[in-house]
Amino acid sequence: MAIIERPAPTVPAIVTPTTTYGLLKRPVSATGWRSWVFTVDHKKLGIMYGAAAMLFFIIGGVEALLIRLQLAAPNGKVLNADLYNQMFTMHATTMVFLFVMPMAAGFANYFVPLQIGARDVAFPRLNAFGFWAFLFGGIFLNLAWFLGGAADGGWFMYAPNSGPVFSPSNGVDFWALGLQITGIASLTGAINLIITVLNMRAPGMSLMKMPIFTWMITVVQFLLLFAIPVITVALFLLSFQRNFGAQFFDVAAGADPLLWQHLFWIFGHPEVYVLILPSFGIVSEVLPVFSRKPLFGYPFVVFSGAAIGFVGWGVWAHHMFASGLGPVSVAVFSLTTMAIAVPTGVKIINWTLTMWGGKLWFSTAMKFSIGLIVLFTVGGLSGVTHAVAPSDTQQTDTYYIVAHFHYVLFGGAVLGIFSGFYYWWPKVFGKMLNEKLGSWNFWLMVIGLNLTFGPMHILGLQGQPRRMYQWTEARAGEGFFNLAFWNLIASIGSFVLAVGILMFLINVVITARNPQKAPLDPWDARSLEWMTSNPPKEHNFDVVPTVHHLDDFFHQKYEEDVATHTMKRVRTAEEIMAEQERNADKHIHMPSPSYWPIVLAFGLPVITFGLIYSRLISVVGGVIVLFAAYGWALESSTAPDSDFETNTPGTGLDKVASNHD
Repeated sequence: MAIIERPAPTVPAIVTPTTTYGLLKRPVSATGWRSWVFTVDHKKLGIMYGAAAMLFFIIGGVEALLIRLQLAAPNGKVLNADLYNQMFTMHATTMVFLFVMPMAAGFANYFVPLQIGARDVAFPRLNAFGFWAFLFGGIFLNLAWFLGGAADGGWFMYAPNSGPVFSPSNGVDFWALGLQITGIASLTGAINLIITVLNMRAPGMSLMKMPIFTWMITVVQFLLLFAIPVITVALFLLSFQRNFGAQFFDVAAGADPLLWQHLFWIFGHPEVYVLILPSFGIVSEVLPVFSRKPLFGYPFVVFSGAAIGFVGWGVWAHHMFASGLGPVSVAVFSLTTMAIAVPTGVKIINWTLTMWGGKLWFSTAMKFSIGLIVLFTVGGLSGVTHAVAPSDTQQTDTYYIVAHFHYVLFGGAVLGIFSGFYYWWPKVFGKMLNEKLGSWNFWLMVIGLNLTFGPMHILGLQGQPRRMYQWTEARAGEGFFNLAFWNLIASIGSFVLAVGILMFLINVVITARNPQKAPLDPWDARSLEWMTSNPPKEHNFDVVPTVHHLDDFFHQKYEEDVATHTMKRVRTAEEIMAEQERNADKHIHMPSPSYWPIVLAFGLPVITFGLIYSRLISVVGGVIVLFAAYGWALESSTAPDSDFETNTPGTGLDKVASNHD
């Protein structure tokens, strides 16, 4: 197996010809802040998803550091018990619903249309509404910090702890209603992306010629389509119990608190795959490129991803083994929990065999992808132990569980996201992230992750409970299993991890200030998103590509030498781009910007704010929603001629008139 260490490419920026366009028309774009606030361009919305998710990531990270400061030593005084409960609740909620999910949505929004050869998503305005609903929902959820205290019942919000008796502040109301808003965003996004993938693929692109990333995103959208309604029902029940005197989870009224647990985990376990499958897709794009060979067993990777999505609906009750479900239910869900490890193992085997025999290029993106394979496997193996009910019952309320799901979600989902950052950054921003800083970023994050969450296995097996705001020196133990030692190591590791993430932010700032542009095809990539300029033009492709192969962009650059059975380059990316421009489509129509999506999305938190404080405010919010929906419905789907500019030969298609600001 050949190993290649290469520096980042230093090829000067590619300048493609812009003198051969025919008569082309497209909407005149707004400039300045309006070009972002009113945009319906899937690429700008993808960037905005990513920027907002990164902001929430920083907030969630600060919350995690405060938790680890509290637990670094016995009898911690950094947080009191109430604030500690709020902190771990909002940390988990933020990382799951406001970072990993929307960051994956950002990647999906940006790259799925490009990977399938489309010029936009099926419903651009609905796409814009989805982003603004997510952002307003996330802001609304965090407003609780300033209005009496945040939610304090854990991200799972078990009844009766989430009821008004045990959580009398408005924090749980902000949590439940904020997640309703972000759920609307996820549901509209799922519908939009499913229709885009099914109906807008380039000519010749069958389902089995789609890139794996697009496949995994499609599976995720189907999971969301069926999972979001379940949590929506649960959140409605919780809100009605807290605000309108309902008794859905009240034992005294004959109700069953386990109803909440079933509803939450029927959503919650597919949610785990909503979080991890996009990163699986990213890894499946990165490994073939930096191994210099096709993905091993493409159909197996596709169907194992679909199998994970399907089987994931049958394992939810393994979160409830300690709740007294009974031996039959426990046996059934133990078996399904073991079964879901099979398609996940198939992916790991295929990734390993993709690298086997390849000419490995250890770029930063490749390092993060390999890190995912290793660390997710660790988390997966500890997860399989929870299929053994007696073991799970012992471990369920200990730090062993915290170790497990952080290896899965941080070692899996987050490392995959960072791999995607380094792989696609030149495509999105036209500049290469610094590879030396990227290597520091990788190693600090991996070392910090293992220092933080590795010791939690030991802490959990020694019986340290989860969700306890203090531990006492009397229970610290001795020798290797000393709780004081491992808690301190975990807290130090959390700050090493934070420094690693800080290195990424420094890398972003340095790269933004660096005037050097990225080459057109810096990684010698395989899929269609690289068959465009960096960054892509507003309309993505000058001519909609016709697909003949899986990894069609690679096959346009290379042909097989029959005599030597090797692939030889016959064209460069620059030549492919030049050919596109010579044969550019005429009358390319792109939708005009719209302000109605943001107005409609703004009405949602106004309604929910009123449900907590004053019904009159809810009426105002309802009026805003109705007014915006009416304006949106009357907005023409085809912009008038005055909204278009005409590009004649020699003008360059990506010049935008500025008289429409």
